[in-house]
Amino acid sequence: MLSYLDFADYGGGVIFPEQIEAADYPRFFIVDTRMATQFEAGPLPGAVNIEWRQLLARRHDLPKDQPVLLYCHTGMLSAQAAFALRVAGWDNVRVLQGGYLEWVRKGGVDAARRAASKP
Repeated sequence: MLSYLDFADYGGGVIFPEQIEAADYPRFFIVDTRMATQFEAGPLPGAVNIEWRQLLARRHDLPKDQPVLLYCHTGMLSAQAAFALRVAGWDNVRVLQGGYLEWVRKGGVDAARRAASKP
């Protein structure tokens, strides 16, 4: 971990909702790191639910050949999970800045609907 911290980019791995075009979401393996009840209430389209505390133990369920997008309600818990995954060697992990709340605030629900309605 010490060597990771020597070279880790501050803010590295963070992506803002507005940086992802609606059509680009399918290229991500999206992980909702919230509790199952929160996930059931409304995830990002295509997301799988792996609670943030379980991500490191279930890291082999994540692809290494595709970008992984983690999010929680506000981005704080998913950032902790992403840090643990990066230390464990997953350098393809990104955190949705502001989490689900920011995604909704920036029009993510409408963008997802538009992408889903395109042929």
